[in-house]
Amino acid sequence: MAELCETPDPRPTKAAPDDDPYLWLEEVDGERALAWVETQSAATLTRFGDTRFAADRDTLAAIFDRPDNIPVIARRGTKVFNFWKDAAHPRGLWRTTTLDSYRGERPEWDILLDLDALAAREGEDWIWSGAATLPGSHDRAILMLSRGGADAVVLREFDLSSHDFVSAGFILPEAKGGAAWLDRDTLLLSSALGDGMATSSGYARTVRLWRRGTDPSTAPVIFETGADHMSVWADLDRQAEDERVWFVERVGFFDIVVWIGDRTGPKTRIDLPTDVQGQWHSGWLAVKRRTQWTIGGDTHPPDTVLGISFPAFLDGDRRFTKLFEPTERRALQGLFWSGGRLVLSILDDLKPVFEVLTPSGVGWARQRITGLPDIGVAHVWSLDVRTEESTGDLLASAQDPLTPPSLYLIPPRAAPQLLKRGPQAFDPAGLAVTRHEAISEDGTRIPYVQVGPPGNTGEAPVHLSGYGGFGISMLPYYNSAVGKLWLERGGTGVVANIRGGGEFGTAWHDAGRREEKRLSHDDFAAVAADLVRRGVTLPGRIAAEGGSNGGILITNMLTRYPELFGALFCTIPLIDMRRYAKLHAGASWIAEYGDPDNPADWAFLAAISAYHQAVPGRPYPPILIATSQRDDRVHPGHARKMTAKLQEMGYEAYFYEPAAGGHGYGKDNAERAAFTALGYNFLRRAIGWEVP
Repeated sequence: MAELCETPDPRPTKAAPDDDPYLWLEEVDGERALAWVETQSAATLTRFGDTRFAADRDTLAAIFDRPDNIPVIARRGTKVFNFWKDAAHPRGLWRTTTLDSYRGERPEWDILLDLDALAAREGEDWIWSGAATLPGSHDRAILMLSRGGADAVVLREFDLSSHDFVSAGFILPEAKGGAAWLDRDTLLLSSALGDGMATSSGYARTVRLWRRGTDPSTAPVIFETGADHMSVWADLDRQAEDERVWFVERVGFFDIVVWIGDRTGPKTRIDLPTDVQGQWHSGWLAVKRRTQWTIGGDTHPPDTVLGISFPAFLDGDRRFTKLFEPTERRALQGLFWSGGRLVLSILDDLKPVFEVLTPSGVGWARQRITGLPDIGVAHVWSLDVRTEESTGDLLASAQDPLTPPSLYLIPPRAAPQLLKRGPQAFDPAGLAVTRHEAISEDGTRIPYVQVGPPGNTGEAPVHLSGYGGFGISMLPYYNSAVGKLWLERGGTGVVANIRGGGEFGTAWHDAGRREEKRLSHDDFAAVAADLVRRGVTLPGRIAAEGGSNGGILITNMLTRYPELFGALFCTIPLIDMRRYAKLHAGASWIAEYGDPDNPADWAFLAAISAYHQAVPGRPYPPILIATSQRDDRVHPGHARKMTAKLQEMGYEAYFYEPAAGGHGYGKDNAERAAFTALGYNFLRRAIGWEVP
């Protein structure tokens, strides 16, 4: 750690935000920067990589690699597919079987690709990023292979029958983006590869018609968006009688424009506002708008779901049927089509509800999914990858902080059938789950879920986590790492439902977005304060963790609310709000945070840019900031620069950056276990919790 200087350098500051002495740390592979990273990571491992860390790492790795973990499946054609990792196959196996075989205790898997063998054979750090199989036959696939877990991928054509790559097949060098099958010999390529093909966010700017045997760099562009927009994508509508291609232009993170056309390009723009989320299937259209909408003579509040015949809509009909209307604490989480039915995922005061609507010429029949366990978290999704191939079979998972996930099959109009039950990763004996509400600074009630020993000791070691961004709901899942390394040893875990998330719909998200982002941070601090008020713990015993957008959250706890925390674990973080839009995918998040180049936006962004707000002489708690060198979504420079500045000012700040992992905690289960165990060992020691 840096010694406290007589005159510590506080740059950059709010008054001089562009006077940044640590810009050299933004050079991801720069020689000086990598030397700093190596020194810092080694020092952190020396300090916290003790025998307890090693034991925890190995324990977690064994949990992540358990052979009885649930293999999650998706159906393509007549087979179900799974990507599986374990200790013997750390990079993973892509495999397939029948649904009947999967139901058994020991499914007969057909191994399509051994990624470990491929990486060894080719000398590449390959990480699986998915596959797009040819609809209908599903005998060919475009595999997406990432180096070290980055978002950028290499595309390669694979033959599922021969279990090998196609000789002289489709191959595209590393870039962000992907491709969709138009026909067996033609792809709709949406890739950032090539000059002028990337938006300012680093995503695909164009859709190109890539024919087999041709150079993708010369493939004709059939659709493009402006460089200041986010991305484009295209896919073939296989239910249309004539060739119909959907072109999706993502103007910003929450705004899209949709066109229909053919292989020559878009022809007709779908007449919907840009903030509408739309899903179409079997001649029906379902839409949800983020803002109030007057259509067909009716005015609907935000997040209302409306349905209509799609051909009638294209002909100008605007007589929608109302399918869902939110209330203050009843919010839509998502909608999708499966087998001609529309499935609505709803949180009713944080309790999961699922409704299935079947459209016809006489109306929309409604059915509620019942028979799932009435516990903390449930999700429902289509078993089939391709909507046009869906039979209506659904998959569902159910879990809570003390109950591992179970996987269910839900056939159309039938009760859920248990497929697999996940193993217990930790001993839940003596633990209880309770729900509470804190009062934030402006009087808003902020829910949070607490799990741990019943009764208040006044000094419980608390692990507190939150997110608060992009409308993503933070729900109390079964967390094997928190359970094994924290709860089982007598600690308490807390998940905070702060504003900026989607727990209560768009209004809850917008209440923690842009100039209101600080409110989501106030909410998190209110939860910490409420734990003390209720007699659960003391400020010095609260260890908080947050990642990505949660990195802004955690570093704002450091600079704005240091007195409420004993230790902070900040992972793969966004921190520097002055330069974030210039780094990696940052420009795509302006709709969430604001534009730092706009003086009006910078006025409120500066207040939450902990990189600029950090000053000497404050009672900051110890902090570990960890990232990944291969994170090409949130630039590792955020974590590097914040650590360097804090150390320059004499604070107890530690840093860790493995070489791979992408926007995550590791490229395989062993790396993920090490990342997590290191963080939790730091947190326990920093709050003075000595576990026997």
